[in-house]
Amino acid sequence: MLQRCAAVLAAAILTVACAQTDAGITTNVKTKLAADDTVKAYQVDVDTRNGVVTLSGDVETTAAKEQAIRIARGTDGVRDVIDQLRVDEAAATAGTYDLENRAERGAAELKEEGREAVARAGEAADKAGAYVTDAAITSAVKAKFLADTAVSGLKIDVDTSGGMVTLNGTVSSRAEADRAMTLARNTDGVKGVHDNLKVGR
Repeated sequence: MLQRCAAVLAAAILTVACAQTDAGITTNVKTKLAADDTVKAYQVDVDTRNGVVTLSGDVETTAAKEQAIRIARGTDGVRDVIDQLRVDEAAATAGTYDLENRAERGAAELKEEGREAVARAGEAADKAGAYVTDAAITSAVKAKFLADTAVSGLKIDVDTSGGMVTLNGTVSSRAEADRAMTLARNTDGVKGVHDNLKVGR
């Protein structure tokens, strides 16, 4: 029984002694830093000699620096802390500035894409409107030709593009060609008429 108690006591002393070694202290400090949200542990180097912990590296804020020192001092076995930490506020500011810049660039790009989409939609609508209008003009001109006894509506081809009507085909006289031109010009939406009509049989 006495031997068992001695063994347990020796194991406990050994565990405590290991925790108090420089390596054990370094491990404990690093573990605490890693678990802390204020300190970016991956930027802090921890070195321990004879119970004296040296902290070095860059932190983003004064608060992070103070927290790292506080954690190190509060670790078991630490006799003193040497502070060699540098506060790199420029990096933190640059990081914030970069995020703001990216956000602004993203918003600007979205606005530009929106404008382009609206422009494309407008162009598509214009083209669709032009197509419908041209088709309507062509139908209206052909209807007038067929309803007019002085014009051979079946012999005249009507093409419309952008409101400009082109008449192709063969008519029996110059008078018939002139009448076709007049009917086409007086149709709603017509901007102009190109006369490609030929007089013949």
